[in-house]
Amino acid sequence: MLNIVLFGPPGAGKGTQSQKLIAKYHLVHLSTGDLLRAQIAAGTELGLKAKKIMDEGLLVPDEVVIGMIDNALQSNQQAAGFIFDGFPRTVAQATSLDRLLAGHGTGVQAMVALEVDEEELIKRLLERGKTSQRPDDQDETKIRRRVSVYHSETAQVAGYYATQAKFHALNGIGGIETIFGQICTIIDQHQPTAPKASATPATSVSEAQA
Repeated sequence: MLNIVLFGPPGAGKGTQSQKLIAKYHLVHLSTGDLLRAQIAAGTELGLKAKKIMDEGLLVPDEVVIGMIDNALQSNQQAAGFIFDGFPRTVAQATSLDRLLAGHGTGVQAMVALEVDEEELIKRLLERGKTSQRPDDQDETKIRRRVSVYHSETAQVAGYYATQAKFHALNGIGGIETIFGQICTIIDQHQPTAPKASATPATSVSEAQA
């Protein structure tokens, strides 16, 4: 199973690259943000709780996130692999993810981080907020708080994967296809054999569980 962590601050381009990687490697997309937003749209109790937290630019509690990951793994046991988009966000989550994947007989092969400077991130997210209707994409103060949270907590995950020789940093500013090619080169170095095409179209876990 090929499991890749695609990493980077809000607005770094993880979503765009995830979709291209899903198509190429037949991976199941696992974005905790998408999962939570699907529950927000459904008006569930978890969704309402998550909305309040996300609107404040804070991180959702680990136990909620890890529980969703476990459910996703159990629901997709025949998958060629997963692409973790924006997760794990803390060292504690990374440690829990390793334990969880080990319990399923697999693990993370590589972590790719897209690096973008703060002012470019602010510009991208404010532009995205014009169409996304996400409150946390429309307020510069909240955006800066999210980026600050990333640098104070999330960026430490890079060190965790670096100790396992799995961390790779890439410049997230440039052509989409150029960045995609660089990511693929890294992934190809970490998989022993080429992934086989799935008999059914690749799907997003967030869509399957929405």
